[in-house]
Amino acid sequence: MLRWRLEGAVMIDSIIRSIDNIPAFPATIQRVVELLSNDDYAVDDLVNVIKFDQAVTANILKISNSAYFGVRQKIRTIHDAVIYLGQQQLIRAVQTAGISKFFKKGSGGYANKAKSLWEHSVAVGLMSQIFSRKLLLREDPVLYTSALLHDVGKIIMGEYVHESFEQIISRVMNQKCSFLEAEEAVLGINHAELGGRIAARWNFPMEIRDAIAFHHRPDLLMAASNNHAWLVYLSDQACLMYGIDGGIDALAYHGLEEVMRYFNLRTIDLEKSFITLHDELAIAKEFIDIM
Repeated sequence: MLRWRLEGAVMIDSIIRSIDNIPAFPATIQRVVELLSNDDYAVDDLVNVIKFDQAVTANILKISNSAYFGVRQKIRTIHDAVIYLGQQQLIRAVQTAGISKFFKKGSGGYANKAKSLWEHSVAVGLMSQIFSRKLLLREDPVLYTSALLHDVGKIIMGEYVHESFEQIISRVMNQKCSFLEAEEAVLGINHAELGGRIAARWNFPMEIRDAIAFHHRPDLLMAASNNHAWLVYLSDQACLMYGIDGGIDALAYHGLEEVMRYFNLRTIDLEKSFITLHDELAIAKEFIDIM
């Protein structure tokens, strides 16, 4: 027992230290999200932030000139692109461009390809906005950030899951526990908590940290907390139900009933959200293929 505890402590320490290998989150994206959270944002303020980031600038110009938008005259400046894309498309373009690089290293034991985890993350981000429009009557760029990055802990945790795969699956199958609970029992920490720690390292606001850290268990948050964690949980579960999963743990979580009741949603609401998601994923694929 003592040996097991010592090995567990070493494992946790190794996982936590791995956070230092995650590069700093781009300040450009954080500032753009902050500006776009205000409906009265100034175009010049956005341009002055974006123009100094070559990667984001290049991707925004690629997207705004893509066949999807069917622009008649070539867009050559960030100022024109910001105006042309508008608030909703711009925030998705900036975040998708900036965040995708964190998923390129793969997800280890969670999925055979990094692409699987990335596509799931994008789908959950889009679904969060579909539900936000339904429940809050508006889009929420901060919620989109939380949803897009909800599984960021899997980037680090993947290699450790791979090494302990048989133990984790054995617990899921034999003890009827969730994958999250099995992770914690075998590795000493779960991917959601680890993701919250990564968000803290990136100096994200508490609402994003909590939404990531509790995206499987929003019920553990204080009642006074914001709804971001619940909305990310709802979006994640909906995407799993729709068939867009993030890897081997997809079927080892609780269902939608609790969160559907929490938001007073009906089955018809969920079905409509799937139709909208199908259309928005087509647009997202255009963005991702361009980048």
